[in-house]
Amino acid sequence: MARPYQVVVFGKVGCDKCKILQKRVDDLLAKPEWADFEKAYFDVETVDGLVEFCKAECLNPQRLPAMVVRRVGDAGAAAIPVEPTAVPDPVLGQARLYHILGLQTDYSDEGRGVVSPRMITTVLETARESAPVLP
Repeated sequence: MARPYQVVVFGKVGCDKCKILQKRVDDLLAKPEWADFEKAYFDVETVDGLVEFCKAECLNPQRLPAMVVRRVGDAGAAAIPVEPTAVPDPVLGQARLYHILGLQTDYSDEGRGVVSPRMITTVLETARESAPVLP
């Protein structure tokens, strides 16, 4: 049975920060409290990865790694991006996406190019609040 949420991570070969984000997501999703999430990874330097990246429609390729959360539909149904509330989030700051739920790396002096475990957890909690699983 598919999990109701999918964390889609975008990165590329040779990107150390991409490896770090993948590991942080993997470590988090290995915990039982996040069993309703699965991860998908796309390398934006491949055709399939670039297509998925373009479908997100709001990610900046200069701010990789990035991630979005999708709500997985019934068998055969397409995954739907989770739409966040429009309230600014102090944890995510400039890394937050506003069109769909996710984040991209903030390389400003404030963000320092770090996507912390707390930021990832905040996004996943918001997914549950914004698009709860129906019984």
